[in-house]
Amino acid sequence: MLKSLSTSLIVRGLLAVAVGIVALAWPGITVLALVILFAIYAFIAAGTEAVKAFSSETAGPVMGHLLLGLVDVGAGVIALAWPGPTALVLVLLVGAWAMVAGLVEIYAGFEVGESAGTRALFFVSGLISIAFGIVLFARPGVGAVTLALLFGLFNLVYGFWALVQGIDLRRAHRTADSLVEEQPRQRDQLTSVM
Repeated sequence: MLKSLSTSLIVRGLLAVAVGIVALAWPGITVLALVILFAIYAFIAAGTEAVKAFSSETAGPVMGHLLLGLVDVGAGVIALAWPGPTALVLVLLVGAWAMVAGLVEIYAGFEVGESAGTRALFFVSGLISIAFGIVLFARPGVGAVTLALLFGLFNLVYGFWALVQGIDLRRAHRTADSLVEEQPRQRDQLTSVM
């Protein structure tokens, strides 16, 4: 099991590094790819809503799920037909999310029972998050490229982390295997001495 987990981490790390390099090299294409992924997600969500609608026993939920499915299909079609405005909306959504997350982090900084360092970290990260959201709202065109670059950097960092973890896990697996194999030999040596 450890070997398959280490292999999985190594493969995921290599893929993340590759995606990170592509995102940093071609941020415009990355933004378009994120819009296409959003459209795919919307179509999958529409299919899920259709399944829920036709597996429901009463008419009320059927109509609700079908309407949600139609909204999802519409969102997917709009994303594919107008990728530029869709990217803008996604940037604004991320900006709103960053601002709300920042406010929640600042609120968490006021919680009783946290150490001063933890509270300061909540305040600083909350302020950074709010500033990031403001920048995305102020310059959404630049924000789309910035998000693509951040996506690339995140994938590079995660990819290298996963590679290191996979290699360390593989090394630990080999060490554990050698210790398990060595155990019977040591017992046999002790038995022959006695």
